[in-house]
Amino acid sequence: MYVALSFIINLINFYVLLLYKNKKLQAIGDVAEGSLKKKSIDCGGSCAARCRLSSRPRLCKRACGTCCQRCNCVPPGTAGNLEVCPCYANMTTHGGRRKCP
Repeated sequence: MYVALSFIINLINFYVLLLYKNKKLQAIGDVAEGSLKKKSIDCGGSCAARCRLSSRPRLCKRACGTCCQRCNCVPPGTAGNLEVCPCYANMTTHGGRRKCP
């Protein structure tokens, strides 16, 4: 009788420990998922600022918008500053030219 009771108590403790660890892991997963989500930027406003001095503003905004959606980043200013956003800087066309203005 004592052996059976001891076994049941150990089984209950094991089950409680499993539930506790599962909840803890679930909480850690929730925190990790939240930290991986990036805030998306306003591509329209960022690209309008980037392309405001362009000689071909519609083309510039279209290319910039594509790059912005893929990279979630637009370098500041109207030209240059590509080191701020490497994804934006490294995107190329099929012909090997820089895609993003």
